[in-house]
Amino acid sequence: MSEIGIFFGGKDNGSTAKVARKIQELFGAGATVHNVSTAAKHDVEKYDFLVLGTAAWGIGEMHSDWERFIDKLIEADLSKKKIALFGLGDQKMYPESFVDGMGTIFCRLPYKENVVGNTSTRGYNFYYSTAEKDGKFVGLAIDDDTQAEFTDKRIKDWVKQIRKEASI
Repeated sequence: MSEIGIFFGGKDNGSTAKVARKIQELFGAGATVHNVSTAAKHDVEKYDFLVLGTAAWGIGEMHSDWERFIDKLIEADLSKKKIALFGLGDQKMYPESFVDGMGTIFCRLPYKENVVGNTSTRGYNFYYSTAEKDGKFVGLAIDDDTQAEFTDKRIKDWVKQIRKEASI
């Protein structure tokens, strides 16, 4: 089984951390959660598979912890790693920047072809998102503010999907 590193930005008791821990539970043994506020380049390099998550901060930016960590991430050798992304946002309050933080991380990745786990935009009601490419999100979009009732199923379905896509 591949080693899986789950990296999130935000408070250890915040919504993004809770989603990261749910993903970890579904992967089970071999999955480790890291807060990017304390992570280093070598933490990224020791995993075969990376799951990267952020909330949309402010009006659509990636979390401020990611601002400080993103350069460390892209300095790591990501050429042979599979990567999955998840983003949290509020499509009702910020329909013009829904899960943009996830889109920003995607844009900064040097090997976009290594990204797995694109998801449908159906079931969401937003105006614009930098995380939308070719009619799909570049990862898992979570709106715990207005669609909390879908969160657990979306996470479960997505983990199942990326297990298949990344052969985990």
